[in-house]
Amino acid sequence: MGMAAAEQQFHVLAVDDSLIDRKLIERLFRTSACQVTTVDSGNKALEFLGLQEHENHPNPPHACPHNHQEVEVNLIITDYCMPGMTGYDLLKKIKESSSFRNIPVVIMSSENVPSRINRCLEEGAEEFFLKPVRLSDVNKLRPHMMKTKCKSFQESEKIVTKENQESPEIEKVISEQSQPQPKTEVDTEQIQQIQQFQGNNNKRKSMEEGPSPKRTRPRYSGLTAV
Repeated sequence: MGMAAAEQQFHVLAVDDSLIDRKLIERLFRTSACQVTTVDSGNKALEFLGLQEHENHPNPPHACPHNHQEVEVNLIITDYCMPGMTGYDLLKKIKESSSFRNIPVVIMSSENVPSRINRCLEEGAEEFFLKPVRLSDVNKLRPHMMKTKCKSFQESEKIVTKENQESPEIEKVISEQSQPQPKTEVDTEQIQQIQQFQGNNNKRKSMEEGPSPKRTRPRYSGLTAV
């Protein structure tokens, strides 16, 4: 499969403690040309997504950069009844995460309980399917997966647009700083005129002052030395 085809694939994370149901879900989504990752518990789903969960911690889970998966997830489908963490609990964890709240979550169950269905839909689930899941159910999910693709494209487009807007400003600043500063040209004619003016001024000043009078010693005549 080429790189372009791989990029167009939707990636589905399937969560179910039943091996048979996981295999069925995997086959249905692969038939629809989707990439499928399967895990058998809600905790493993959080681990795959890179959500670090702390017990008895009041704050919602946060994405751990070290464990965060580079691959994009376009849909999460999970069983409702699972030991440890139910599908409803997993749904809440995902919707509480700022990094993954926009991923569509689908709940499936073998029990048709209206209160359970309503609770999941109110919490943010896109669909609630009764088992066994059919191919027609899977086809309904394609528009939900398309939304995540479109949103990812729009966000990347915004980043590129912002970089393009900032680049001319940065280039302008760099260009202005790299331009050589204009050298101040010395007008030799003006300097000569100033020097001549200063010379004439000094000459006129000296003429006005005139020569300093010589002091002569007084002569004494008619005096006889004793």
